[in-house]
Order: sequence, then structure tokens, then C-alpha cells
Amino acid sequence: MYYLYGITGLFLIISFFIDKKKTLKALKISIKKFIKVLPQFLNIIIIISILFIFLTDSVILKYLGKDNLFISFVTALVLGSITLMPGFIVFPLAGILVTKGISYMVLSGFTTTLMMVGIIYIPLEKSYFGIKVAIIRNIIFFIIAIIVGLITGIVYGEIF
Repeated sequence: MYYLYGITGLFLIISFFIDKKKTLKALKISIKKFIKVLPQFLNIIIIISILFIFLTDSVILKYLGKDNLFISFVTALVLGSITLMPGFIVFPLAGILVTKGISYMVLSGFTTTLMMVGIIYIPLEKSYFGIKVAIIRNIIFFIIAIIVGLITGIVYGEIF
């Protein structure tokens, strides 16, 4: 990941030498946009942190266990839809959950919604894309997550 910072810095330096005025203007614009988004982003981080206080491993296992596959699957879809998480967090979490006995179908729905649906980010998305696009994007990715989870359940013989 650090190489990306290096590449970005290199391109910034090259841009600066090619056109100093445009590069400084672009930096000013990006800093203004960052400052504008920062309060919303910090609110999201705070809300996510509070959620993880209540969503411990034992709570997740209680609601995502194999007792009732349908209820666990729906719960996983809903819990995963709350926030967006990057893969480097989701996949280790999935690894922990699979070792604790969570079904592949439930895990597939959970991880797919965690990485594609983010209800908590709708206010931020709304400010850039509009509320209609934000809602439609979340609905489409939620439907895709259902399909992915069901296909995973069929492939692993958990349903049908």
C-alpha cells in the first residue's frame, strides 16, 4: 500500500514540474473537498465504532449461527448493509466467522453486503451523487448480495 503513496507523490511532483499553477490549483480544490467531507466521514467512523462495541463476536455468532439458516441469512444481509468495509477488514473477519461455524451462505451474504452496501454512507453519497442514485445503488447491490448468497448456499449444498 505504501508504494501507492510513493507513486502518487511521484506523479504529484511530475505534475508540479509540468504545470505548477494547475497543480497548486488542483491541490487547493482537493483540500477544500477533503475539509468539506471530513465532518461527515468522522461521524461515520464514530457511528461504526459505536456499532462494533455492541456487535461483538458472540453477538454476531448468536444471530448468524446455523440454528435457522433463513433467519441467519436475512440477519447477515441486514447487519452487513449497515456499513461499508474494505476487503482487508472483511476477509479476516470472514475467516474468523467460518472457523466458528457460520454457514457459507450466511457468510457470503454478510461479506457481500459489508463490501457493497452501506446505508450509513447514504448522506455522504447523497451529497455527491444525489439521493436517488445513492438509494438505487444500495438496492441493486443488496439484491446482488442476496443472489450471491443463494448461489453460494446452492454450491455448498446448504440449501436445496
